[in-house]
Order: sequence, then structure tokens, then C-alpha cells
Amino acid sequence: MKILGLDHVQLAIPPGGLETARAFYGSLLGFEEEQRPASSSPGIWFVAPRTILHLTVEEPFTPARKAHPGFLVEDLETCKLELEAAGHPSTPACGARLHVLDPFGNRLEFLQAGEGFSER
Repeated sequence: MKILGLDHVQLAIPPGGLETARAFYGSLLGFEEEQRPASSSPGIWFVAPRTILHLTVEEPFTPARKAHPGFLVEDLETCKLELEAAGHPSTPACGARLHVLDPFGNRLEFLQAGEGFSER
């Protein structure tokens, strides 16, 4: 077997969280919503350059406090300022990285483009 790459990341969100997810991931972070195939469980899919994010409703819901996706951003300082202005404080991580909790408590990591682990 040979792994060729990462296709997508999935995070759980609580019941009733779809519109909040659209506001945070779509409006604030700039992901584009993608058509999701019919499914028995509610959810939403987003895309950004080189990134596919699936959000699925999970009940009971438990946020991912340690496990996290790492998103490359064009300007980490601008990202930090915009997230904090929208009420999402950041915690610095070592190097050119920071952590933020999404509206559901899921941990997200933001990395300065050019400093990401996949770019070494």
C-alpha cells in the first residue's frame, strides 16, 4: 500500500449547528460551500484551495480538543486579527502557528504559508 496524499478532513458539529458553521467556515474563513451528496446524516461540505472540509452532525457531540486540521493562510497576523475581531481568540503555538476554537469547541490550527509542515 502507498498513501498518495490527504483527500479531506472531517469534523463533527452539534445538532442545529449548520448555519453557525456556514457563518464561521463560509463567511469568516472564506471556504466555499460544496454540494454534498444525499446522506442520512446532516452535514455540510466546504472547499478552499488544496483543502476539503466535511462537517457532519454528531449526537452526542464532543468537540475535538486536541485533534485538529491545520490550515495554511496567506498572512497569519491578518488571520489572527480577523478571527479575534469576530470573537475567536487565538493561542500562539510554536513557530508561525496559532490555535483557535471554532464556534463548537473544535481546535483549529492556522499556519503561515511557507512555514507549513507539508511545505518542507
